[in-house]
Amino acid sequence: MRKNIDINDTTLTKLKIISAFENLSVKALMEKAVEWFVIQKEKERINSLTPEEKEDLGLLLLMQQADRDELASRDEIMNILDD
Repeated sequence: MRKNIDINDTTLTKLKIISAFENLSVKALMEKAVEWFVIQKEKERINSLTPEEKEDLGLLLLMQQADRDELASRDEIMNILDD
């Protein structure tokens, strides 16, 4: 997808210099920078969660990975909980 954005001349010059040092195109450098920024924000968000919220998130992720076609009987669940 092609999008045009306005960048002031000073920032563009800095991007060109950094991209030359990194041996990347300006586009690749910007993509890398945005990817890094998003990862940092995700880490900040996760680190700010309470232990209970982290547990809930972990359970949600596990539930999303579960096979929805596989069913367990009530007895199987109760046996697992008893262990």
